[in-house]
Amino acid sequence: MLEITPEKAFLEIASGRAIGIDVRESDEWIAGHAPSVTWNPKSAFDVTQVPRVGPVILICRSGNRSGQVAESFASHNPEIYNLVGGMKAWQAANLPMESENGSPEVS
Repeated sequence: MLEITPEKAFLEIASGRAIGIDVRESDEWIAGHAPSVTWNPKSAFDVTQVPRVGPVILICRSGNRSGQVAESFASHNPEIYNLVGGMKAWQAANLPMESENGSPEVS
């Protein structure tokens, strides 16, 4: 499985070189997520929403669920990356976050 650090993931997503997909559930997404990423929860993951070509970075709270999704769909796109440490590591690295209420947190 391909892995990527939060800092590198931020640069790749922000530059448009990679697509970020958050696979957490709705309450986690609403509480806080990385900017410029889409939401596709693991419980109802829709692989048709994942490009077949180009880097895709999967994100969850700690890297476990996104790693499971990355392994399951690696044949769909060989450039699927798992965010090491998930949103907990993203937040610890002081990277930008956004939320519905303007006070993002990792739940």
